[in-house]
Amino acid sequence: MSKFLGEIRQLGYVVPDIEAAMDYWATTMGVGPWYYNPKVPIEDYRYDGNPYEVHNSVALANSGFVQVELIQTRNDAPSMYRDFQKAGHTGLQHVAYWTQNFDNDLALMESQGFKVKMSGTVGENGRFVYFDKEDHPGTVIELSEVVGPKGRLFKTIYEESIGWNGNDPVRPFPSLSEI
Repeated sequence: MSKFLGEIRQLGYVVPDIEAAMDYWATTMGVGPWYYNPKVPIEDYRYDGNPYEVHNSVALANSGFVQVELIQTRNDAPSMYRDFQKAGHTGLQHVAYWTQNFDNDLALMESQGFKVKMSGTVGENGRFVYFDKEDHPGTVIELSEVVGPKGRLFKTIYEESIGWNGNDPVRPFPSLSEI
């Protein structure tokens, strides 16, 4: 457990083919069902403080209490995912901590010397930041706000994973405004 932010709640994998990755995780690893969004609607996206339009596909599933995120970049907008791939890596890119006190936890991390490299918002109360510290591949830290619709979506994904029997392995993301 992190002395700063509590438990790691998500493992984020950057993959070259998200459909193949979902199939592997569902079939070989037995993890699912996957909630897939071919183009995540990210608002106020910034990389090194500059705004960009990103096109990322994301799939989410839980294995117990830990959420697995698969990410495929679909354009050349600057991102830490793209940096990871350009460095020759695939696989685990980040670990995420979830918070209901985003501003306080962000201030805490910044007071420890962490600097925001990438940020944005997904839906209402769905802010996220990725910090620039990375000791080796797979150790980027994400702080993700999970109140409101995004928090309810994550709860639904967790609940659907309990006792999942392998049927209907890939499902569309529900609209955050409907959750």
